[in-house]
Amino acid sequence: MTNQAYPQHLQEQLDKIVSSCPLVPVITIDRPEDALPLGKALVEGGLRILEITLRTPYGLQAISDLRAALPDVWVGVGTVATKAQFEAAEAAGAQFVITPGSTSELLEYGMTAKIPLLPGVSSLSEVMEGYRLGYRTFKFFPAEVAGGVSALKAYSGPFPDISFCPTGGITLEKAKDYLALSNVNAVGGSWLTPKDAIAAGDWAQLRSIAEKSLAAVK
Repeated sequence: MTNQAYPQHLQEQLDKIVSSCPLVPVITIDRPEDALPLGKALVEGGLRILEITLRTPYGLQAISDLRAALPDVWVGVGTVATKAQFEAAEAAGAQFVITPGSTSELLEYGMTAKIPLLPGVSSLSEVMEGYRLGYRTFKFFPAEVAGGVSALKAYSGPFPDISFCPTGGITLEKAKDYLALSNVNAVGGSWLTPKDAIAAGDWAQLRSIAEKSLAAVK
């Protein structure tokens, strides 16, 4: 195990990213041709962060395409479970990496990576391991299953200097409650990217969902 601390420049970069927008859409690309119009619709709706998951084979190419088309927003990768996927995300041009959970392999690689890591946690023990290595911002997943707002309120006691981006089972209504917490800086959700709207190519509906969601939480 490394004795290094998580680099300050990566922590500052991550803080800059998650503070740029209170909502992070969880995006799964089922058809490669959807990536650009979907990303543009969400950005036109006011979102500044795009999390492209690796749940399908098209995620990495979508990241490269969106980075080229939308240079003024943050485009990163989610559902990263291995070091190899982390490296592939870096090569594709991702600006940040989000993992569903934390392993020593991912936490250690994140400390030498070119882009910041938002490690997933669902317990205080996982928080403590990341904290020991210098991480101060975490993804809380699956948020609703892992205790929700009540859990994050409790976490703020022993760890007042940690912030979270909760994801998992969160609706727009619940997002407001999370964002009211002092240790939550952004909320991730798939309600921003309903599969039926994407399948229908209804980019106007997706733009409207983004606009209304942002207005509701601000």
